[in-house]
Amino acid sequence: MASAGHTDRAAQATVPPGGGDDAPLIRAIPLRHPWRNTFAVIVLLLFAGFLYDAFFLRTEYHWDQFGKYLFDARVSQAAMNTLIITVLSMVSAIVLGVILAVMRLSPNPVFKSISWVYLWVFRGTPVYVQLVFWGLLFTLYKSFRVGLPFQTPWVDIPFSFSIDVFWLAVIGLALNEASYMAEIVRAGILSVDRGQEEAATALGMSWSQTMRRIVIPQSMRIIIPPTGNEVISMLKTTSLVIAVPYSFELYGRTRDIAVSIFDPIPLLLVACAWYLLFTSILMIGQHFLEKRFARGLTMTDMTKPDVVEPQSKADHE
Repeated sequence: MASAGHTDRAAQATVPPGGGDDAPLIRAIPLRHPWRNTFAVIVLLLFAGFLYDAFFLRTEYHWDQFGKYLFDARVSQAAMNTLIITVLSMVSAIVLGVILAVMRLSPNPVFKSISWVYLWVFRGTPVYVQLVFWGLLFTLYKSFRVGLPFQTPWVDIPFSFSIDVFWLAVIGLALNEASYMAEIVRAGILSVDRGQEEAATALGMSWSQTMRRIVIPQSMRIIIPPTGNEVISMLKTTSLVIAVPYSFELYGRTRDIAVSIFDPIPLLLVACAWYLLFTSILMIGQHFLEKRFARGLTMTDMTKPDVVEPQSKADHE
């Protein structure tokens, strides 16, 4: 095994005394770490033994039941319902979050106050409690009333309809998530250089035009990566819609099956397997999305010829 001093001497021996641009590259010999590799192998073996004993040698997990219900039609349909709720809730939350962020940064004090109160309420209360209230919506509000406080309502229209619990779940999750997306979007907007807004104002653009055409498109580099985290979080938060109550998503359906067969452990493992599958796919997508929007931030990307722009008219000549 070569020592550090021996490596340095070997590296210096390849460099001519005069140096210069035509000097050969330094050939560095990395030190070997056999004990580090040995320790890593031991840790992996111990971890594998723990997993084997903790899961596969214990009959309480009932792996036969796990295999039976993993691809059960009811579970597969519930998994699709979970994905649908996630997509609908996130799309609605992103749209509403952008609106709230723009209102929060608006010079209009009314818009700013409304946005602040919304974030205060929905970020300050648990999402499970909010979903419970959405489930009780038509119990608490049986009619639509308009009038002055402490006076007889001018208009009192009884509700002759009800909203399906599926849509109540989507609305509840979307409204809660919008409060977090608003802060993500606001952080992205604030990351844009102030000179961009000043230049847009000098060109005669209004505040709304500046936001829509200049600021928001440039802030997407900051907004997109944490939005991927929120999508993954939303996928797992769908397990709370049982509070609405909506039980046709993944966790609710596996729980119902577990109650019917009096064996909850394998069905919990089934739900975990599906959640891990979906989150793994989303994490891979998030990785490539972050890589796509991070282009131009590293020195390697900045030195590529196709991203270096001329700094003056003389560069064209």
